[in-house]
Amino acid sequence: MSGEIPNGTFTPGGVAALFRPNTRPESPLIFKVFDPSLVFTFSFWITLRLALPRKFTKYVDMAVMASLLLTWFLLGTCPAGLAQTPSSTSSQTETTTSYREVFTVPADSDVGQPILPNVEDPQAVDAQSVCPGYTASNLQNTTTGFTADLSLGGDACNVYGNEIEQLILTVEYQASDRLHVGIQPRYIGPENETWFLLPEAIVPKPAISSDGDTSSDSSDFELSWTNDPTFSFTVKRKSSGDTLFTTEGSKLVYEDQFIEFVSPLPENYNLYGLGEVMHGFRMGNNLTRLLTAKRSAGTFFAADVGNPIDENIYGVHPVYLDTRYFQDGTYVANATDTSTTYTTSSHGVFQRNAHPQEVLLRPEGITWRALGGTIDLYFYSGPSAADVVKSYHSSTVGLPAMQQYWTFGYHQCRWGYENWTRLQEVVDNFAASDIPLETIWTDIDYMNQYRDFDNDQKRFGYEEGAQFLSKLHANGQHYVPIVDSAIYHPNPDNASDAYAPYDRGVEAGALMMNPDESLYIGTVWPGYTVFPDWVGDSLGATNGSGAFSWWRNEITSWYQNVSFDGIWIDMSEVSSFCVGSCGSANVSLNPVHPPFLLPGEPGNEVLGYPEGFNLTNATEAASASSASASQASATASSSASSTTTSYLRTTPTPGARNVNYPPYSINHVSGDLAVHAVSPNATHHGGSQEYDFHNLFGHQILNATYHGLLATLPTKRPFIIGRATFAGSGKWAGHWGGDNYSVWSSMVLAISQALSFSIFGIPMFGPDVCGFSGNSDLELCNRWMQVGAFFPFYRNHNTLGANSQEPYVWASVAEASRTAMAIRYTLLPYMYTLFAHAHSNGTTVLRALVWEFPEEPWLANADHQFLLGGSVLVTPVLTQGAESVDGVFPGSGDGTTVWYDWYNQTAITGVSRGQNVTIDAPLGHIPVYIRGGSVIPTQKPGKTTAESRKNPWGLLVALDLQGTAEGTLYLDDGESLVPNATTWVQLSASNTSVAAQPTGNYKDSVALANVTVLGVTGQVSNVTLNGQAVTSGWSWDSATNILSITGLENSTSDGAWNSKWELQWSLSNNGSGVSNSNSGSSRGAEGDGQSPASGGSGYVIVPLASMVAMLVGALAIL
Repeated sequence: MSGEIPNGTFTPGGVAALFRPNTRPESPLIFKVFDPSLVFTFSFWITLRLALPRKFTKYVDMAVMASLLLTWFLLGTCPAGLAQTPSSTSSQTETTTSYREVFTVPADSDVGQPILPNVEDPQAVDAQSVCPGYTASNLQNTTTGFTADLSLGGDACNVYGNEIEQLILTVEYQASDRLHVGIQPRYIGPENETWFLLPEAIVPKPAISSDGDTSSDSSDFELSWTNDPTFSFTVKRKSSGDTLFTTEGSKLVYEDQFIEFVSPLPENYNLYGLGEVMHGFRMGNNLTRLLTAKRSAGTFFAADVGNPIDENIYGVHPVYLDTRYFQDGTYVANATDTSTTYTTSSHGVFQRNAHPQEVLLRPEGITWRALGGTIDLYFYSGPSAADVVKSYHSSTVGLPAMQQYWTFGYHQCRWGYENWTRLQEVVDNFAASDIPLETIWTDIDYMNQYRDFDNDQKRFGYEEGAQFLSKLHANGQHYVPIVDSAIYHPNPDNASDAYAPYDRGVEAGALMMNPDESLYIGTVWPGYTVFPDWVGDSLGATNGSGAFSWWRNEITSWYQNVSFDGIWIDMSEVSSFCVGSCGSANVSLNPVHPPFLLPGEPGNEVLGYPEGFNLTNATEAASASSASASQASATASSSASSTTTSYLRTTPTPGARNVNYPPYSINHVSGDLAVHAVSPNATHHGGSQEYDFHNLFGHQILNATYHGLLATLPTKRPFIIGRATFAGSGKWAGHWGGDNYSVWSSMVLAISQALSFSIFGIPMFGPDVCGFSGNSDLELCNRWMQVGAFFPFYRNHNTLGANSQEPYVWASVAEASRTAMAIRYTLLPYMYTLFAHAHSNGTTVLRALVWEFPEEPWLANADHQFLLGGSVLVTPVLTQGAESVDGVFPGSGDGTTVWYDWYNQTAITGVSRGQNVTIDAPLGHIPVYIRGGSVIPTQKPGKTTAESRKNPWGLLVALDLQGTAEGTLYLDDGESLVPNATTWVQLSASNTSVAAQPTGNYKDSVALANVTVLGVTGQVSNVTLNGQAVTSGWSWDSATNILSITGLENSTSDGAWNSKWELQWSLSNNGSGVSNSNSGSSRGAEGDGQSPASGGSGYVIVPLASMVAMLVGALAIL
């Protein structure tokens, strides 16, 4: 949930406002005006007037008036958005609207100085043209590389900071596939250590390999350097001589607040990563930001701004993957000829720097600029993309956290679930609709006036909550609440406003300060707030901070009242709704309203129709658009605005830094670094400043929360979903896609975002399905619920004031969700095994097609399809109104790969290399395919993951073109941090057998029910299990080449994986390849075309009431 509210509406500053923090928003009026009941009444009125004699028209008019009054009364009292909810009545009596008059933070409190980014500033000085560069000398060999001194090669330019005259170069061959190049100031003391060095206590450095591959001779890299005409270094791939990175032809610029280095890139390069930014997966010359020479490719400054395109948002991941294609050893810029054989290689580059940075991608190369820190580069040789990512995860940022099994179920949330009763209704509605639900979430609605670790006792009381959660847990379901990153500062003039977590934080010295050591006080949802000081604690400040232990204790204490199963961390960039310590002189006004309207408040209703409605509901869409425009116009006059045309520019101060307004302005989405954030001059215990650590707040709060959950539930793996992340956050938490929009483009970009986070080492990723901001609709939600089912983290969530979008709201969405969830839950063992591999060795879960098929360069930009692991291809419909989708079948046509349709289990044939195939995909159907060569463990899907784990096992075997397949299965108890027992099962198959070889001590008692083998060629006979004839049932279809073996429960009653086994069969007329196959796709369930406005139980009663009213009127006439 972003503090950046759509429509840009603000309350007038300094005046009292009506704050409704805990009320359930009404549906916008526009959705009631065109209710079917009113249309019915109007139509009936016209009919009667035409049919009856004129003398009766007076009575007809009276009857219609009575009907309208009754209809409008019922429309005003029936809650919207409860379509198809069999038990959705109690909330009507539970919901109350309470207004309290509070001070509103002035709107201009969050308006900073006018800042023009350097890349857009015509007055900006090009450091390359005025700075002298450096000269290397005094080279000293080490056991793993060498060091050298770098001296300034001329007069200091001091263009954006104070030039550092003496530097140290360090080159380390850390492993055969990893090279480290570091450049830092020669002198670093206590007074400036955090200006440059990223503390290893917060972000550890990669360890040098202990296997002996730590010399230039054993390295995949070749590094050279020169002083002609100035110092530069070059990194090449030793095996091919390909230059991967070089600063030759440019100058190294190193100042206390500005570092710049440049490297050319090959023509039409393929870069991936550099996040977190919303854009297409491939960052090359097609990137939106490259269409103007002024825009940068990536800004690394964590920002609470929603999900704008091509701007910096929540996370900071300064790493990229570079993939290159060759023909006969020569680089090919446009490798699109499908008749040509290409080779490929990939490498990776990570800049271990947490300071504000930006990367400029230009057709000629990459320019890296940082406002502090060091040059701390790590190169990964690959040579495949998978090798690069695996090395980056396992050696550098840490392996992703292993998740509990239940976290892969379906999650439901929204901002606007107003009490425990409403949560129970939602849970009941899922059950009544026969839709799986694993976890129910709450946004800030549960809080006592939006304060962390404190429930509203009237709506989310602890006693009632204990009953709700006990029932939920007994049903195998779970609960996750949100926790924000700021702590409410109680009003010192109001004794009744006491807030114990704040008091304990102050006592522990756990909070950030101003430079004068007073508390830094910003403002977030609860009012004026303070912020945890993770840095002081991490660096061992002697005068505090005890932030980690304090946070841990707050979590454990709160758990005594609310038995949650995980924590959702939000606002962790860290966000503050004002510039500077705006609450220092104003805390006596607390609690206060934010400097903008919340969604659903008067003046900021969510009025607009979602995309697609304008095609079939033109009248309603036009009315909604008009209402939305009128609202925007009405609120614009009260919005904070500036007509300033001059910009703030600063120049370096000798011997000092300007942290609030650095001389170089990065291309930050909010301009001023203090806007919507804690100011850069906020101070940590020990004296360091937020300027040097801003990008690490989200990383550290995830660390603190992880250990807080460990202290609370010591034996279980902590489950955390966070918003702001840094390189390495994946070892503690997952990430959701942030505050996206209920539009088709957000669904499209979620795939690229997910693939980028696969690179970043945070595989537990998923967007807000159906969209967060705005109103979703039937078609969008139908498609999104289906594609979301194949993301590791699967949650539907939307904003306050928007229409309900739970999947049961629309009948067709409910059916589409059941279809997709059945596939997901069937594949849970496969997905869990993928995470076990990721946690063990750094492999990816969600994968780009180009990673699995690197010899097909036309896939370099493919981000509308994706792979779950290496075996499941997903080709979703991402276009409004489409009934089909174009997709590729990688490896097809070159004799290497066969794909099988998930639904009819037949092979895809007749596809040429690189061909885009049009696939039938009506609403409610998502095309899914299984890669030949895969053995996928399955279980019969249940309504919860706990139920699914008790269901019989199955194997889906998809033979490749050589008639073989393999796979793995990981088993444990699904929750323990350190499982007492684990088992890995190696699965293999051929055209005549399937075998399982378990290794480990975990015992699973569930039997194997069936094995399905796709692509079996030749007449099957004599099926045996461990040499014993299988008589329970099997069949082979000669038309489809599908072998189905069922009824294996008795033979595996002691558990499918407790001992090795082998299924075998005999073949006659044994052939090769796959025959008698279809090239199309079978369809899933059809949608029923029902729209939100016509499907709700809140509307069923109204037409009936209108009819009753009309009958009363008719009787009066008679």
